[in-house]
Amino acid sequence: MNKINWNFNNTYFKLSKSFKEDVKPVPVKNPELILLNKKLASSLNLDFSNTDNTFLAKIFSGNLLPDGCNTIAQAYAGHQFGHFTMLGDGRAVMLGEHTTQDNIKYDIQFKGSGKTIFSRNGDGRAALGPMLREYMISEAMFNLNIPTTRSLAVVKTGEEIIREKKLQGAILTRVASSHIRVGTFQYIFARQNKDELKELLNYTINRHYQKIKNSKNLALDLLNQVIEKQCDLVVNWMRVGFVHGVMNTDNMTISGETIDYGPCAFMDIYDPKTVFSSIDKMGRYAYCNQPKITKWNLARLAECLLPLIDEDTDKAIEIATQLIDGFEKKYENKWMNMMKNKLGLFGSDNIDKSLILELLNWIHKKKADYTNTFCYLMKHKIKDNDIYTDTEFLNWEKKWNDRLIKNNQSKKKSILLMKNNNPSIIPRNSKVEEVLNEAEQNNFSSLKKFLEILSDPYTDKEIPDEYKYPALSDKKYQTFCGT
Repeated sequence: MNKINWNFNNTYFKLSKSFKEDVKPVPVKNPELILLNKKLASSLNLDFSNTDNTFLAKIFSGNLLPDGCNTIAQAYAGHQFGHFTMLGDGRAVMLGEHTTQDNIKYDIQFKGSGKTIFSRNGDGRAALGPMLREYMISEAMFNLNIPTTRSLAVVKTGEEIIREKKLQGAILTRVASSHIRVGTFQYIFARQNKDELKELLNYTINRHYQKIKNSKNLALDLLNQVIEKQCDLVVNWMRVGFVHGVMNTDNMTISGETIDYGPCAFMDIYDPKTVFSSIDKMGRYAYCNQPKITKWNLARLAECLLPLIDEDTDKAIEIATQLIDGFEKKYENKWMNMMKNKLGLFGSDNIDKSLILELLNWIHKKKADYTNTFCYLMKHKIKDNDIYTDTEFLNWEKKWNDRLIKNNQSKKKSILLMKNNNPSIIPRNSKVEEVLNEAEQNNFSSLKKFLEILSDPYTDKEIPDEYKYPALSDKKYQTFCGT
């Protein structure tokens, strides 16, 4: 196994027992490798060139564990749709932390690897479709330059699992800079053990934010760092029309990476109230609510850190509240800069905000495609583009062109700025469903082709129409949690 170059150094395993359960993946019947992310493997300095698919299937199913791993399920809590619950890895097992030649540490985790003490009434298993969805969308997000966990492999288990019907079982290998969540802090805070809370704080700073390790107030500075990271992350989601769908506190990482690709999807027709998740009946996690929920989740993190911010609770609340209340202004500034980049605007002008809002209002009113509207502005060929001959749009376009002149930059530089911020392609929901349906019938060719297309989302190359346009515009698209 050493020839693969696994290099485990498992620091989380060494934390107090409260943080985890020692558990091994439950062996599976007949593992079969479906996907292996060779580019990611290479960046991790892993070498699978001398291993066959049968051997790889054993590794990525947990039937054969690498040397040096210490398998655990992590403990955490979460506000799920606003309701607090003690949770933990109910169907995931972490192998450990693999360290690259550049001394960068990554969690290697199996998802769907069997029961743990946190499984509650679940079977600890995962179905093929949701695991392929996570692989596909997480890799799309990475290629869109959005911080994310990644997917190294998917194997079928050779076993059926029971959901609404019988489904093929599968295990995803997930790679993350860590799996420490807001919910991890909530879990430890709920235990009311200040020493454990300090242990988690120090570990997190050592793992992710060493630049603040000499701070006079570690808890406060950690909160500030996470606010910054999460604000950047949600602005990126808004940039590409991504709707996470299940922004519970257990799905918000301290590292600022997108995690958990259950009922997520990308918006085709622009509507700020877009909801895809079948269980989000009230629109709590709608596209337009994502910044508000980010702030709400960060407030839950702040609550956990209060005992370490100041011994005087009232003073700690005052300090933390001031930080959290600054989120809106921070988000608005970052969002404005992001939208100006999407429109190729340099510098600032007093019409910028009204110009942006006027366009978004028009896209919403006309039920235009969010991604393709910006592609049209970049002079990409768009079929059925009669909508852009609308008088209101043409009036807006003239204002936009007048504003571009004020850039004191060439039109070429403006277009380049736009091309770096507006994808030509996103994982269209209709295509996602199409390739997943084929994959569940054991035909993976369309999935692999789709992954190749998604690997270059800012391309100038011609993209086949089937990948550029939605095909489900006449019915409400719904996504479902994989558990």
